[in-house]
Amino acid sequence: MGKQRYIAEFELRASPRMLFPYLTSPAGLAQWFADDVKLDDRKVFNFIWDDTPHYAKITALRANKYVKFEFLTKDDPLLPEVAFLEFRLDQNEMTQSSFLKITDYSDTENEDDLRELWSQLVGSLREAVGG
Repeated sequence: MGKQRYIAEFELRASPRMLFPYLTSPAGLAQWFADDVKLDDRKVFNFIWDDTPHYAKITALRANKYVKFEFLTKDDPLLPEVAFLEFRLDQNEMTQSSFLKITDYSDTENEDDLRELWSQLVGSLREAVGG
Protein backbone atom coordinates (compact mmCIF):
# COMPACT_ATOMS: atom_id res chain seq x y z
CA MET A 1 0.00 0.00 0.00
CA GLY A 2 1.49 3.36 -1.04
CA LYS A 3 1.27 6.74 0.57
CA GLN A 4 -1.40 9.21 -0.56
CA ARG A 5 -1.37 13.00 -0.26
CA TYR A 6 -4.57 14.62 0.97
CA ILE A 7 -4.89 18.41 1.15
CA ALA A 8 -7.77 20.31 2.73
CA GLU A 9 -8.35 23.91 3.77
CA PHE A 10 -10.66 25.17 6.50
CA GLU A 11 -11.69 28.66 7.55
CA LEU A 12 -11.46 29.42 11.26
CA ARG A 13 -12.52 32.60 13.02
CA ALA A 14 -9.45 32.90 15.22
CA SER A 15 -6.06 34.49 14.74
CA PRO A 16 -3.03 32.40 13.76
CA ARG A 17 -1.45 33.45 17.05
CA MET A 18 -4.38 31.93 18.95
CA LEU A 19 -4.51 28.77 16.80
CA PHE A 20 -0.80 27.94 16.69
CA PRO A 21 -0.51 26.40 20.19
CA TYR A 22 -3.35 24.03 19.26
CA LEU A 23 -1.21 22.80 16.34
CA THR A 24 2.16 22.51 18.08
CA SER A 25 1.80 21.78 21.80
CA PRO A 26 0.90 18.40 23.33
CA ALA A 27 -1.89 19.97 25.41
CA GLY A 28 -3.32 21.83 22.42
CA LEU A 29 -3.19 18.81 20.10
CA ALA A 30 -4.78 16.57 22.75
CA GLN A 31 -7.82 18.87 22.83
CA TRP A 32 -8.82 18.17 19.23
CA PHE A 33 -6.43 15.96 17.30
CA ALA A 34 -5.63 12.82 19.31
CA ASP A 35 -6.89 10.98 22.38
CA ASP A 36 -3.68 12.03 24.14
CA VAL A 37 -0.35 13.60 23.15
CA LYS A 38 2.93 13.37 25.05
CA LEU A 39 6.34 14.86 24.36
CA ASP A 40 9.53 13.15 25.56
CA ASP A 41 12.97 14.63 26.31
CA ARG A 42 14.11 13.90 22.74
CA LYS A 43 11.30 16.15 21.44
CA VAL A 44 9.43 13.14 20.05
CA PHE A 45 5.66 13.48 20.10
CA ASN A 46 3.60 10.43 21.02
CA PHE A 47 0.13 10.74 19.46
CA ILE A 48 -2.22 8.20 20.99
CA TRP A 49 -5.33 7.05 19.13
CA ASP A 50 -7.37 4.08 20.42
CA ASP A 51 -4.59 3.21 22.91
CA THR A 52 -2.07 2.90 20.05
CA PRO A 53 1.03 5.15 20.05
CA HIS A 54 2.23 6.93 16.91
CA TYR A 55 5.53 8.77 17.16
CA ALA A 56 6.48 11.93 15.25
CA LYS A 57 9.01 14.74 15.28
CA ILE A 58 8.59 18.34 14.22
CA THR A 59 10.82 18.76 11.17
CA ALA A 60 9.76 22.27 10.13
CA LEU A 61 8.31 25.11 12.15
CA ARG A 62 7.67 28.80 11.68
CA ALA A 63 5.84 30.47 14.56
CA ASN A 64 2.20 31.26 13.80
CA LYS A 65 2.66 30.05 10.18
CA TYR A 66 3.30 26.31 9.84
CA VAL A 67 4.43 23.10 11.46
CA LYS A 68 5.36 19.79 9.87
CA PHE A 69 5.36 16.48 11.75
CA GLU A 70 7.18 13.49 10.28
CA PHE A 71 6.03 10.18 11.65
CA LEU A 72 8.62 7.68 12.83
CA THR A 73 8.73 3.93 12.20
CA LYS A 74 7.49 1.55 14.88
CA ASP A 75 10.70 -0.52 14.75
CA ASP A 76 13.08 2.39 15.28
CA PRO A 77 11.47 5.40 16.95
CA LEU A 78 14.16 7.70 15.56
CA LEU A 79 13.85 6.62 11.91
CA PRO A 80 11.41 8.63 9.72
CA GLU A 81 8.62 6.59 8.13
CA VAL A 82 7.95 8.98 5.19
CA ALA A 83 4.41 9.76 6.38
CA PHE A 84 3.96 13.37 7.42
CA LEU A 85 1.37 15.89 8.49
CA GLU A 86 1.63 19.60 7.85
CA PHE A 87 -0.49 22.46 9.19
CA ARG A 88 -0.23 25.90 7.51
CA LEU A 89 -1.98 29.05 8.68
CA ASP A 90 -2.83 32.08 6.55
CA GLN A 91 -4.89 35.07 7.58
CA ASN A 92 -7.27 37.11 5.45
CA GLU A 93 -6.61 40.70 6.52
CA MET A 94 -10.04 41.92 5.35
CA THR A 95 -12.16 39.33 7.17
CA GLN A 96 -9.68 38.57 9.99
CA SER A 97 -10.39 34.87 9.37
CA SER A 98 -7.60 32.33 9.38
CA PHE A 99 -7.28 29.49 6.93
CA LEU A 100 -5.83 26.19 8.08
CA LYS A 101 -4.33 24.17 5.23
CA ILE A 102 -3.73 20.53 6.13
CA THR A 103 -1.49 18.22 4.14
CA ASP A 104 -1.83 14.60 5.23
CA TYR A 105 0.62 12.21 3.55
CA SER A 106 -0.24 8.75 4.87
CA ASP A 107 -1.38 5.21 4.08
CA THR A 108 -5.07 6.11 4.12
CA GLU A 109 -6.28 5.66 0.56
CA ASN A 110 -9.96 6.55 0.80
CA GLU A 111 -10.28 10.28 0.18
CA ASP A 112 -13.89 10.34 1.44
CA ASP A 113 -12.75 8.86 4.77
CA LEU A 114 -10.02 11.48 5.05
CA ARG A 115 -12.40 14.31 4.18
CA GLU A 116 -14.84 13.16 6.87
CA LEU A 117 -12.07 12.59 9.43
CA TRP A 118 -10.53 16.04 8.92
CA SER A 119 -13.94 17.75 8.95
CA GLN A 120 -14.67 16.15 12.32
CA LEU A 121 -11.22 16.97 13.72
CA VAL A 122 -11.37 20.61 12.60
CA GLY A 123 -14.90 20.80 14.04
CA SER A 124 -13.37 19.81 17.39
CA LEU A 125 -10.67 22.43 16.92
CA ARG A 126 -13.33 25.08 16.25
CA GLU A 127 -15.09 24.13 19.49
CA ALA A 128 -11.81 24.29 21.42
CA VAL A 129 -10.87 27.76 20.15
CA GLY A 130 -14.40 29.15 19.91
CA GLY A 131 -13.96 29.99 16.24
